Amino acid sequence: MAITVQNFIKLANFYNQMTMMMSAICVQKGGIAMENYVGRFFVADTLEFVAEYGRRLLESRSAAVPADVAAVIKKFQGQYEKVKDLTTPTQKPIYEMTLEEFERVMNI
Repeated sequence: MAITVQNFIKLANFYNQMTMMMSAICVQKGGIAMENYVGRFFVADTLEFVAEYGRRLLESRSAAVPADVAAVIKKFQGQYEKVKDLTTPTQKPIYEMTLEEFERVMNI
């Protein structure tokens, strides 16, 4: 996937929709705290991916990043710093793995 502003926006929208669903699930399950929801680890992994994608987008010289998108990237990076202890530990971050390494880790 080419690193583009449009792809970042799609990923950001996916993450936002997922957190909205997580909130709805927590309410449906009797009002459990989001900190106690088992899916919080997946959400943290997704946020890690989105924040890293945004960082690489900002560093890429091929794409002009609008100021509002840059502000969203910074916001995601700040959110990630708060939950990075919830991400899945690996020898190598998922966003740095090759497809073969990812398949091996996921046992596909």
